[in-house]
Amino acid sequence: MTFQYLSVDQLKALLDEQDVVLLDTRDEASYQAGHIDGASRLDDRSVSNIVNNTDKASTVVVVCYHGHSSQGAANYLADQGFSDVYSLDGGYTAWASSNHD
Repeated sequence: MTFQYLSVDQLKALLDEQDVVLLDTRDEASYQAGHIDGASRLDDRSVSNIVNNTDKASTVVVVCYHGHSSQGAANYLADQGFSDVYSLDGGYTAWASSNHD
């Protein structure tokens, strides 16, 4: 299993079309300051709950600050059996600057 990359515009279209499990890996303060609507925080405490209680066929998109650390998290989720996993190119920074929020 592996993950794919997703642009901001592709994510916007995906969110308009279907249910997406949106996971934000940024720190709590950054998440509280602003996040993509519907996103949940993914951290060391929540990861096992997400892995164990989320349908592995779900579309999962991982977001970080700039699109780098989300790749590791997306790869981990793919390794855990998730079949439709994406990392957002440019991260939350790209999303926020695109006026999609």
